[in-house]
Amino acid sequence: MRGEIIDISPRVSSRTAVFPGDAPLSREVLFDMTRGDAITLSTLRTTVHLGSHADAPSHYGRDGRTIDQQPLELYWGACDVVRVRANRPSACARIGHGDLDVPEDWTPSVPRILIATGSCGDPCVWNPMFTALEPALVDWLADRGVRLVGIDTPSVDCADSKELPAHARFFARDVAIIEGLVLDAVSPGLYELCALPLNLERFDASPIRAALRSLGDRPR
Repeated sequence: MRGEIIDISPRVSSRTAVFPGDAPLSREVLFDMTRGDAITLSTLRTTVHLGSHADAPSHYGRDGRTIDQQPLELYWGACDVVRVRANRPSACARIGHGDLDVPEDWTPSVPRILIATGSCGDPCVWNPMFTALEPALVDWLADRGVRLVGIDTPSVDCADSKELPAHARFFARDVAIIEGLVLDAVSPGLYELCALPLNLERFDASPIRAALRSLGDRPR
């Protein structure tokens, strides 16, 4: 429905899966009205790569911009949600332009693309066999004016990748990354995206509360 706001962020808790070795979410309650305190007050500790999050270039490139230095306009505006032609849940596979479930002559008409792979599953269960991106796909999108790519997996590279070739192309082409989106129930088409990161000085990422509002079908 046009104008409906669609939440595309997972609910985060201590159960939310993070990359092995990263810091899961924990909450310390300092004051609690149920204990007779005047207010309830909590302290939060977690990785900045929790749930749906925006990576900063400093996460994967030397001397890259930190998240507080990223232009806000990257994370707010028209986007196109696309799906892949087939899920590959049994092993990490990389998708290219030909794997996108779009017309053969499709080209991006907006500067933000969200890719629904359907390969990750329950956000509370760590699954290393999610779909990643071919480095060539990053270049193909950048050549057509795309400035941000979002994906429904914990990373644009395979979980066991050490070279991070997709991240390297994102850095070289100055294309922003959003990871950990929830796109299972989102129909392909054009939307307005709002996914602002926190203004965290010198940080390499920020959790986001990402939402879409439908703009209708994409041009044919």
